[in-house]
Amino acid sequence: MLIHEELTREIIGAAMEVHRELGPGLLESAYEECLCHELSVRGLAFQRQVTLPVNYKNVRLDCGYRLDVVVAEKVVLELKSVEEVTPLHQAQLLTYLRLSGKKVGLLINFNVVLLKDGITRLVY
Repeated sequence: MLIHEELTREIIGAAMEVHRELGPGLLESAYEECLCHELSVRGLAFQRQVTLPVNYKNVRLDCGYRLDVVVAEKVVLELKSVEEVTPLHQAQLLTYLRLSGKKVGLLINFNVVLLKDGITRLVY
């Protein structure tokens, strides 16, 4: 099984391929669909729109949160197509990592000229 660094490198390569083909300016859903296709082509296991319950005072609540993509049951992908990633987007992913028990997440904003400028790797 790939370790986190190798796995995130594969995911970033897949995201860069999607961005190279599509460029910026599309809806997040289009990037998600194409990225999942690219992950599949690369033989990476993933789940889409994974339910994320909130544990509040020892009660498990379904508040409607969903993780965009979880790769190899290890890396959470939070996909965006926004003008600018804010600290709130990063805080959101860190909260998702904490609630899901995952350690590594990638915040990927496809709405940039160079995708390397739209990728943030976060560790909880």
